[in-house]
Amino acid sequence: MTSKKPLILAIDNGTQSVRALLFDLDGNLAGKGKQEIEPYFSEHPGWAEQHPDYFWDNLGIACKLLWQNTTATPDQVVGVTVTTQRGTVINLDADGNPLRPAIIWLDQRHAHVEGPVKGLWGWLFKVARLEDTITRFREKTQANWIAQNQPDIWAKTARFLLLSGYLNFRLTGEYRDSIGSQVGYLPFDYRRHRWAGRRDFKWQTMPIRPDMLPELVRPGERIGTLTPDAAAHTGLPPGLPVIAAASDKACEILGSGGLTPDVGCMSYGTTATINTTSKRYVEPIRLMPPYPSAVPGHYATEVMIYRGFWMVSWFKREFGLREQKLAEQRDIEPEALFDELVEAVPAGSMGLMLQPYWSPGVRQPGPEAKGSIIGFGDVHTRAHLYRAILEGLAYALREGKEKIEKRSGVAIRTLRVAGGGSQSDAAMQLTADVFGLPAERPHTYETSGLGAAIDAAVGLGLHPDFDAAVAAMTRVGDTFYPNPQTQALYDRLYREVYLKMYPQLQPLYQTIREITGYPR
Repeated sequence: MTSKKPLILAIDNGTQSVRALLFDLDGNLAGKGKQEIEPYFSEHPGWAEQHPDYFWDNLGIACKLLWQNTTATPDQVVGVTVTTQRGTVINLDADGNPLRPAIIWLDQRHAHVEGPVKGLWGWLFKVARLEDTITRFREKTQANWIAQNQPDIWAKTARFLLLSGYLNFRLTGEYRDSIGSQVGYLPFDYRRHRWAGRRDFKWQTMPIRPDMLPELVRPGERIGTLTPDAAAHTGLPPGLPVIAAASDKACEILGSGGLTPDVGCMSYGTTATINTTSKRYVEPIRLMPPYPSAVPGHYATEVMIYRGFWMVSWFKREFGLREQKLAEQRDIEPEALFDELVEAVPAGSMGLMLQPYWSPGVRQPGPEAKGSIIGFGDVHTRAHLYRAILEGLAYALREGKEKIEKRSGVAIRTLRVAGGGSQSDAAMQLTADVFGLPAERPHTYETSGLGAAIDAAVGLGLHPDFDAAVAAMTRVGDTFYPNPQTQALYDRLYREVYLKMYPQLQPLYQTIREITGYPR
């Protein structure tokens, strides 16, 4: 790399870390600074909060680590862009100062809802039998909880931003955010990619005013320029353009090269998802809108498994101490030993079947849903349990794929798998076998940062359009092909067992909820 090669700095503020990533125009990672963060603190059961300044401070640390670990220099950077975790909200006062900790997307508190929506909308929801759906929406809207329980803070709130909007504000001093980042309980019109019209029911269900919200710009458009303070914080020259990207999942799809609805982009992260990019507004599950894509004017048709590969982290924490200690002794990554666990067990985990609804109050398949494991026998070990977790997640995502295909009318022919779990060869092969499709791993692990860099490259005119940018900056690393015998076994387990588990267990989940009150 020559000293004159232009680079883009992508800030990726995820749930577990903040990463400062330098990409060149061929999609190569030229430098990386990674700062681990505490995802949240919890003052009460079910709460998940973090101080906004904590994110900003750790962004600066990640940039400092970047410049310590690369031969690239700040004068090569031609633009900055931001991608973040979704659904984390921040209250700012009139001077732009945080009024309370951010409420993180993992938070489980609920606002109190009394009575139906008033007026015509309430009547329409009653006729359409959507009252319960709208009630859950109102309960989960963080602004409602704050206004009810901390009215003094809400009264001082001049701006109500997502984490992406807050970091863009800290970088530029502008209250502007990307359309592609708007995922959460906000008055956003997912079909038209703008704030909801004044007659939209969302304004009646939450206390947010239009003047509290940032100006929206399309992915690839300019948010503003780097302020002197932000320049000092990031180690960059002041005045650099800050370009709108999108949420981390949307950027992950773009960074995986997913531009068309026949490519299924899977994220094996804290939340596991399967997505396609479409020019059409398609609700993969009724009343669950497609989120904005990192490509302007496009939609991400997403099915989500809320806790996803958090379950893998849970297993490693509760049952994986042996592998972690052995890895330390051998000076290798623990994941290599966990792959050995998977490979020590035959496909199908000798009948151990897992349903991965381990997050309370999920919208899909329903708020009463719980996780379950069936088929235990005396042959089963923790290795079988670990493989069953991976298989259960793959089954759930295959079910999501089939819902997307049914609603969109387009068959998914290829899988691109990103996120932490994609680094496991065993998980990749298992995915190919469960889906019966080639599973491709992108050339870089940092796909969300790369997607943000693609937005910036197009916005800065360094590539003429998204097709050209994706062709130049993304490529497939490894491809895993399904084994016909294993595929046949998984197909039977999926169709004859997995798809029947929720309908059979749902009444029991509902009874458990009624008896214990959990989940609420």
